[in-house]
Amino acid sequence: MLADEIVEELLRGTPGFSALLRDNDAIDDEALRHAVERALCAALGHRQSDDGEPRGDRPGAHDESEVMHDGRREVGWRGIQEAVRDDGPPTGHDGGHGAGTEASGRQECAAPPDRLRQELFEALTDDRAAPERSLAELAEAAGWPLPAAVRAVVLATPGETQQLAAVLDDPLAGMFAGRPCLLVPSPNPDARAPLELPLRGHLAAVGHAVSPRDTASSLRWALRLLTLTPDRHSTETRPVFVDDHLSTLLLLQDEPLAHALADQCLRPLAGLTSSQSERLEATLLAWLEGGGAPEAAKALSVHPQTVRYRLRQLETLFGAGLRDPRTRFELVMALRSRRLMGQIRLHHSRLGRRTGRVVTVDAPAPVVERMARVNGL
Repeated sequence: MLADEIVEELLRGTPGFSALLRDNDAIDDEALRHAVERALCAALGHRQSDDGEPRGDRPGAHDESEVMHDGRREVGWRGIQEAVRDDGPPTGHDGGHGAGTEASGRQECAAPPDRLRQELFEALTDDRAAPERSLAELAEAAGWPLPAAVRAVVLATPGETQQLAAVLDDPLAGMFAGRPCLLVPSPNPDARAPLELPLRGHLAAVGHAVSPRDTASSLRWALRLLTLTPDRHSTETRPVFVDDHLSTLLLLQDEPLAHALADQCLRPLAGLTSSQSERLEATLLAWLEGGGAPEAAKALSVHPQTVRYRLRQLETLFGAGLRDPRTRFELVMALRSRRLMGQIRLHHSRLGRRTGRVVTVDAPAPVVERMARVNGL
C-alpha cells in the first residue's frame, strides 16, 4: 500500500520522524499511516474530517500538527511537513519515494486553485441565478477575473480541451451534459478572430456573448447547436457560432411544438401525394421569401410560368389566408421548421447507413439558416 511505503521511507530516511515517535508514545505505526493517508487525500483535493465526512471551514481544520482520532493524538499533515522541512529529504536512496512525497506537497499547494476554478465553472453554468457578489468572490478566490461578458465553447472531442485552453484567453474548463466545455472571456462580443483561429480544425460550437450570470444560456444553446452540426472533422473545419443560427435554434427549441405548428398550418396539403406536397411546400416557401414568381422561379431553378401554375393551386388550397400577414408569418415558420426537421431525419438515415447502426439522438444536421422574409403578393 502506498501509505505504508511512504511511512517506511520516512522512518528510514527522516530522523525527525523517529524522534517524533520516541517523544510521543501515543503515536504508533497505525496512527502515522492514517495521517499519511489523510495527507495523500488532501494532496489529491479530497479533504476529509476524522469521521470520514468532507471537511468544511471548521476552526483549526488541517492547521494543527496533531489531531484527535479515536481518543488518541496523532500526527497531522503540518507535523509531517515540519519534520521533512527540519531534516531535509532522505539521502542515500534512489529518491523514488522521496520524490513522490515532494510531488504530493506541490500538489497540495496547486490543488486549491484548480478546485476553486472548478467551483467557479459550476457556479457560472448553474441555471439557478447566483448573486453577483458570490460570483465575484468565487472568481477572486480562483484567480480568474470576472469578465463583463463570456462565451461558452462546446467541443466535440474531450481530448482537445487542454490543448485549446492553452491557446485561448485564460478560459475556465469543465464538463457540461457530458461534453467538454470552455468559458472564454469575451471583451468584444463582435470580435470572432480570437476564437475562430484557435478553433479552426476542431468541431466546436460557440455560444452567444452573455453576462457571467447568464453563462448557462450561452452554454445550453452552444450545446444544442453542436448536436445540429454535421460531424465533419478536417483541417478546414470551422467553429459554428450561435449568433449565426438564432432563428434555427428558435424554431427547433421544441420539436414537438414545431411539428404541431407545421401540421396545423399545412393541413390544406394533407390530401396530396408526398411528391405533390413537397413541390408545393418548396414553391410556397420560395415565394414567401423571394417576393414574387420570378424570384421563386430563380430559387427553384424552374420556369416562372411553372411557379405561377403552382401558386394558383396554393391559392385554391389556402384561400384568402395567403394574403393575411399573420398566416403568412406562421406559414414561413412551419415550412422552415419542417425543412430543418427533414434535414435532421435525412442525416440520421445517412449516418446510420454509414456506421451500420440506428442513430436516435444527437444526430447532427446541416444548419444553413438565414432570417426568413415575408413579402407581399
